[in-house]
Amino acid sequence: MDFDLSWVLWGLPIAFVLGWVASRLDLRQLRIENRQAPKAYFKGLNFLLNEQQDQAIDAFIEAVQKDPDTSELHFALGNLFRRRGEYERAVRVHEHLLSRGDLSRAERQRAQHGLALDFLKAGLLDRAEDALRKLEGTPYEGQALPALLAIYERTRDWVQASEVARKLDASGHGNFAGRQAHYLCEQAAGAPPAQAERLLREAMEIAPDAPRPGLEVAALQRRAGDEAAALESLLGVARRSPAAMGLLARPLAEAARACGRQRQALEVLQASYEQSPSLDALEAIVQLQDDPASAREWYVRHLEREPSLVAATRWLAGEKLEHEQFHPRVQNALDHAAKPLTRYRCAACGFEAKQHFWQCPGCQAWDSYPARRVEEL
Repeated sequence: MDFDLSWVLWGLPIAFVLGWVASRLDLRQLRIENRQAPKAYFKGLNFLLNEQQDQAIDAFIEAVQKDPDTSELHFALGNLFRRRGEYERAVRVHEHLLSRGDLSRAERQRAQHGLALDFLKAGLLDRAEDALRKLEGTPYEGQALPALLAIYERTRDWVQASEVARKLDASGHGNFAGRQAHYLCEQAAGAPPAQAERLLREAMEIAPDAPRPGLEVAALQRRAGDEAAALESLLGVARRSPAAMGLLARPLAEAARACGRQRQALEVLQASYEQSPSLDALEAIVQLQDDPASAREWYVRHLEREPSLVAATRWLAGEKLEHEQFHPRVQNALDHAAKPLTRYRCAACGFEAKQHFWQCPGCQAWDSYPARRVEEL
């Protein structure tokens, strides 16, 4: 059978034409999709600018469905889910990004950071810790380390918190010596006396000006019955941290009286009081007075320098009134009015407490409580 070359001559142009028509149809479809994807994207952006998050999410989902390979849309969608509290959907978006093989290294790190934020916001601290650990050595490390520190503080993992604080200190993100001293003090709180003293001494070396380690060393020594050593420790704190006199005045007076060194303590307390009148220093001075009459005179001296309801209440407690039968009721009313003035107040959030805290129970800030009562602020 002879082969007819005319079919080849006719077939080549027909195949070329069919190929050209198919390519034009593909290009037309591609142009339509490309026009639709930006349209959905800009529609979502418009909703976002108008704070219409629900409509923005719907628009971005539509855009992602039409162009599933666009990573920027996924990032925008994940951030929106997280802002709306839909953490499970945000996690799915970022995990989908991490599962893709076509992501660049920078985009993968960005997706890992987004996933860590999702877990943090959702309160899944163990999973957030793992995600944040994977960001070490990346451009997001400066954001990951403070978040890790907050997790370890919240879970009271002071050993890990110390490690992260050292990294932050070494990387130039601030001075974390005071924070490290607090972590060592927290570890010492539940340790045997010998180990506790070793941790507190280490804290004093890391942050020599921090008053807490010295105060807690003195408390350890007083519990062991060594009042003289405790007094020396408290005098050292007074020299290094004069602003903390309000916290150490009472234990200083008690240790001095216990070892018969009232005069030395009085000199330190009075010198501090002259520079900066303090209710706690005043009470310690009164406590060390042998004569009750001269003790009460200190309240009058304080009133000459500072208008103080607390000092006036203390003085009036020992005064004889014309109608003495009403004294208990008057005194009770004054004590009730003065009681809120003896609290401590956080300088960061305003949380008030009867006792002094090194870390605020309200806002978790460290060293935010001044060593002064509310009336003195």
